[in-house]
Amino acid sequence: MKLVQTSIKDVVIIEPALCSDERGWFMESFNEEKFHSSLQALGLPIPHSFVQDNHSCSAKGVLRGLHFQRAPHAQGKLVRVVRGSAFDVAVDIRPDSATFLQWVGVELNEHNNHILWIPEGFAHGFVALEDNTHFLYKTTDYYDKASEGALHWNDRQLDIQWPGSEEYIISEKDDKAPNVDSLKGAE
Repeated sequence: MKLVQTSIKDVVIIEPALCSDERGWFMESFNEEKFHSSLQALGLPIPHSFVQDNHSCSAKGVLRGLHFQRAPHAQGKLVRVVRGSAFDVAVDIRPDSATFLQWVGVELNEHNNHILWIPEGFAHGFVALEDNTHFLYKTTDYYDKASEGALHWNDRQLDIQWPGSEEYIISEKDDKAPNVDSLKGAE
């Protein structure tokens, strides 16, 4: 497993090692010991243990996010796409961070097998670039409705460069999410 830091050093792309032959391929999609030692080698903190796995399937153009959970149920997420492709986005919402309100976007797909580590303190969203995109993610805390938060996916202050169409398929809840000014009242 190779870890590659993004422009926000806490958000890391994981490139798993693939073993392939005429039968197909095999990869270790998660190994806690290797993950932790690789994070430590980069000077990054070890996250809480993963306690919940989620799986969504989306049609092309479905945009989900930008979601987060507030303390005491903040979630770190380890995300990957096992079928199809998605443009995945992490937004730093840590007020004391040097990269506050900056974002990172990474394509995750069934061909590159990349996995993205998004620590606590980030809003997260993605847009499916193909029909039947299967998105899997592990979280470091359980979903807690009272801790749920969201930012509007198209907030001008964030200026996320979402790929594809301007005619995304978005839930009413996500389309009515507040802008980043709402973070000021959340602390």
